Amino acid sequence: MFKLSDVFILLAVMVSFMVSGVLWYSGYREQGLFTAIWVPSILCFGIYFKLAALAAKGEYSHAR
Repeated sequence: MFKLSDVFILLAVMVSFMVSGVLWYSGYREQGLFTAIWVPSILCFGIYFKLAALAAKGEYSHAR
């Protein structure tokens, strides 16, 4: 179901989200916002690498 790389991507997203929340509520709002924009970036990289791995194995084709 989930590979180890998927778990690491989700863990990185959760840590980034939590750190941004801690920074935001500690009064470091700009740093919290900066860290919060990492969340979608990490997810996009994870999706890209997942699709690249599936395409390399021949399991995914965008021409469906």
